[in-house]
Amino acid sequence: MIEVQDVRLDPATRRVWRGSEELVLARKEFDLLHALMERAGAIVSRDELMREVWHTTFWTSSKTIDVHLGWLRRKLGDDSHRPRLITTIRGQGLRFETQDPSP
Repeated sequence: MIEVQDVRLDPATRRVWRGSEELVLARKEFDLLHALMERAGAIVSRDELMREVWHTTFWTSSKTIDVHLGWLRRKLGDDSHRPRLITTIRGQGLRFETQDPSP
């Protein structure tokens, strides 16, 4: 079980909870969240995510990640304009925050 902030992810059963609410995630959404949560606090590059989640090193656009990230943030209730869980680090990648960055 991986627990960061109020999100729990069970890799064995592929289940996710935000607080007490279980979330229904598509396969790639789960894989993306898992990749970020297992490295919580660290920046994960888009190249790493493409290799690990989509099993490819060839990609022409980051839209694939952006679209799945948008769906994932929505299901997590994470505001894309002021994210508290998954933040975009411009030019570097994404980070699952270990604590709420809000003041």
